[in-house]
Amino acid sequence: MLTALSKTWHLKCFVCFSCKKLLNDESFLEIENSAYCKDCYVSNMAPKCKRCSKAIIENFISALNGYWHPHCFVCQECAMPFNSSCFFEYADMPYCEFHYHQKRGSLCSTCQAPINGRCITALNKKFHPEHFTCSYCLKQLSKGTFRENNERPFCHQCYKKLFF
Repeated sequence: MLTALSKTWHLKCFVCFSCKKLLNDESFLEIENSAYCKDCYVSNMAPKCKRCSKAIIENFISALNGYWHPHCFVCQECAMPFNSSCFFEYADMPYCEFHYHQKRGSLCSTCQAPINGRCITALNKKFHPEHFTCSYCLKQLSKGTFRENNERPFCHQCYKKLFF
């Protein structure tokens, strides 16, 4: 006889609720007053990692409406771990700051750094205000005060000098 789940069992009757494997000498998991072997728990009931889809048995991170193995909760682009608790969400997945801005299309076209704050959109690109400059004299430009040639911005003076 065996006592488990607040009941007494014949040895041959104490089996996994799912696969019917004998649990006499094996550890089991109790779920809703039923016993399950580890294999059935892992394959059918254990939460799955949002990145690798494998069962989570031990440590996990709960974030972005899902569970993650600690080694799977990394930037989805470069696989670098987050050095602090700071990560950026895009399409319900975690990213480092650089790849988040890359996915969103908010990297400066000149320096390739993330743009936080003011942004100039011109020539179908985005720029930090200080990096939107004349391609010839490097004077800072404003969105409406430039001319374009070959997808490059120029101040009015340099444009007249170079192209007239």
